[in-house]
Amino acid sequence: MRSVRIPGDRVGTLIGKKGETKRAIEKISGIRLRIDEEGEILFNDEAEGTDPLMALKIIDVLKAVGRGFNPDRALRLFEDDEYLEVIDLKDVVGDRPNQLGRIRGRLIGADGKTRRIIEELTGCYMSVYGNTVSLIGNSVSLPVAKHAIELILNGSEHATVYHYLENQRPRLRIAEMGFDL
Repeated sequence: MRSVRIPGDRVGTLIGKKGETKRAIEKISGIRLRIDEEGEILFNDEAEGTDPLMALKIIDVLKAVGRGFNPDRALRLFEDDEYLEVIDLKDVVGDRPNQLGRIRGRLIGADGKTRRIIEELTGCYMSVYGNTVSLIGNSVSLPVAKHAIELILNGSEHATVYHYLENQRPRLRIAEMGFDL
């Protein structure tokens, strides 16, 4: 038996309307979930016929929903070469609430502009939730998006970050076509 904990306010999102999301995750993974209202999720990853790789992927899917991703976006983690990256903002700015709020604001941008540009130019999904910023992407786009976030966290101007992302576009397009870099 394994367990994963997610914030209590994300339990309803994980279960979904009439249990749809939970059933979809169970159907794709072949693993049954037991979810309590505090956010504790139990599942048996050693059951007969359970794919060991699927047990690892389901942990990432559950963590992604817990970190603020829409379940439809989190299900992308069941695909091959898709990964979850979680960056704790407290590691960068410490426990100061005003600094956490400021850095979250810089990551999201005015009307979500910065987040939208990072998502559009890299093909990654991004979620800023609580004291974390999380990314879902493949092995080529994820490092690019992570570097863009690190630039913002280290105080780079948004224009510098956008310029970096624009410069990475040709590389990302080549990778999309299936060529190794």
